[in-house]
Amino acid sequence: MTGTRAEAAYIRSLAAFRTPTLGLLHGRHAPFVVSALTTLFSADRPAVPIADAHAEVAAALDDLRAAGYDDDDRRIPAGTGREVCRTWAKQGWLVQQIDDDVEVYRLSAHAVEALEITGRTGAGRTRVSNSRVRTLLETVERLSDSAEADPIKRIVRLTAERDALDAEILRVQAEGTVDVDDEELHEQAENVLHLARELPADFTRVAESLKQMQRDVVAHLRRDERPTGEVLREYLQRARDVMQSTPEGRAFAGALRLIGDPERIDALNEQLHTLLAQPFARHMDSAQRLEFDAIGRRVELGVEEVLAAQRRASHVITGQVKTHDPLRDRQIDDLLRDVISGLHDWARTAPATAPVDPVRSLPLIDLGRLRQSVGDVRPPGAPAPLADVDDVEYIEGDSRSWGGPRYDELEAYVAGLGDVFDLGEAFVGAPEDTRRPVDLVGLLEIAHRNGMTEGEQVSTVETLRPDGTTRRFAFASVTAHALKKDDDD
Repeated sequence: MTGTRAEAAYIRSLAAFRTPTLGLLHGRHAPFVVSALTTLFSADRPAVPIADAHAEVAAALDDLRAAGYDDDDRRIPAGTGREVCRTWAKQGWLVQQIDDDVEVYRLSAHAVEALEITGRTGAGRTRVSNSRVRTLLETVERLSDSAEADPIKRIVRLTAERDALDAEILRVQAEGTVDVDDEELHEQAENVLHLARELPADFTRVAESLKQMQRDVVAHLRRDERPTGEVLREYLQRARDVMQSTPEGRAFAGALRLIGDPERIDALNEQLHTLLAQPFARHMDSAQRLEFDAIGRRVELGVEEVLAAQRRASHVITGQVKTHDPLRDRQIDDLLRDVISGLHDWARTAPATAPVDPVRSLPLIDLGRLRQSVGDVRPPGAPAPLADVDDVEYIEGDSRSWGGPRYDELEAYVAGLGDVFDLGEAFVGAPEDTRRPVDLVGLLEIAHRNGMTEGEQVSTVETLRPDGTTRRFAFASVTAHALKKDDDD
């Protein structure tokens, strides 16, 4: 190995050990981190509310400290559950999100990959089995067949496969039995578990690539380096085609055509349950059986996670494009820079114990009365005074007859009815010019002001409109007072 190759290999190794995945596995408290994250998250619990995560991590810390595992500072981290979880989020092992208005923690792709590595290591060495070798050979064979462009060769291969299938069908029909090797089936089941363990990290990696693309789009949009029309066309297109904007997204879109069908997921779950009922499943331990049974759920949750990240990215990018205002953003940036500069100047001269009065509200500008029309240069003035009511002349039988209640006439009429009267009977006996529908309303107002009592019976009256037509009204019977009663009465 030359010096240049050794240096390049060493640089690649340094870069690998700087990733959060190996940082988790080689950290001071790696055993506790792995055990806590394995306990917090599962296939049925991909997201944990932040408050619950803090409480559960704090309980795990208390239990291990009480058991005496804190004698070495490399075993159990110091601090509360909240402090430990926030440290993990800074390290890139936890991701904070908001699901249904609740802030939750999710495992990052690096943490999922680290847990996968520890799970494979803890489960024992990977065996070179017949199933895994056959999977490799069949995968290479399918790749070679897919790359073959010669029609003659493809027809020869398909014909050979058909002949082999026909021969197997004839053998089974002749013998009437099928040979099943439980040991080989167990190896195939372990191979399925090995493949399934890689799925969560792949799904999480796709979701995180979509989130990173979302942040890049918003950052480029806020820089306002290009014309607005060009920015709108490009980013609206990226919002529609967000799944095709990253290599991971394009790969997932291809896989989604296979596993995105709900019927295919249901068929997968049914097949897994059927396999667990077969005799070879007795060779699997309880942890393997649980993991095998959760494969379908793990695939379903992974698909939901990626699709949710896609919808969130599309929503954020579209909202940013619609509400983007470069002038306002620049004004806010200038204001924040001025505030930070002023704070730095004050901090250099102010003593360490100087109190700081918080700004609880922004000052308001008193603009007074604004001109309502830009074309009128005259200052606003008060409206002309109303004419004296005595100067108003009513046209008898026209304007006033179609106006509101005649309160003066009604009050004079009520005053002559005695102390107590029935409102329906009083209205029927009123003069014709005070028996309009509005006069009935006015009479009700006078009765309510003076004091009235509603009865259980129904009163019916006939009103006379100024044009000679009549209208009938029904209301609960009312006994009213001609004069207003004092409160002391």
